[in-house]
Amino acid sequence: MMKKFFILVFLSTMLLSCAILKCKKSDSVSKLEGSWELNYITGPRIAFDGLYPNKKPAINFNIKENQVSGNNSCNSFTGKLSVTQNKIDFKQPMGVTKMMCMDGQGEQVFMAALQKITSYNITDDGKTLNLISGDIAMMQFTKK
Repeated sequence: MMKKFFILVFLSTMLLSCAILKCKKSDSVSKLEGSWELNYITGPRIAFDGLYPNKKPAINFNIKENQVSGNNSCNSFTGKLSVTQNKIDFKQPMGVTKMMCMDGQGEQVFMAALQKITSYNITDDGKTLNLISGDIAMMQFTKK
């Protein structure tokens, strides 16, 4: 009788701990939900306002539909969202519109940087998203 009781307690503990871990995982990913506007990008020797004189790039995460979309300052893009805990991958093919962009090279800089991203973090207040390549913050967004 005692053996059955301990087995029941053990199994209950395992099920409860698995449920808690799944909640933690979905909480970290759910913070991505919504629209974010770019306010910093690393790499180019051109000032941020020079890269994006008319419109800042924006990105939108739809967690329920596993979709990412946005605007790279000129053209719109959309694709499948691949995210697990704090790991994120933008290397899967994305659909991008093909409008003629007269504002310089900001669009190419944004899309090239996005391809290098491997992880992300969001500040505790939920207002800033950092997209990271390795251990370098490549892009910083503000919640819209």
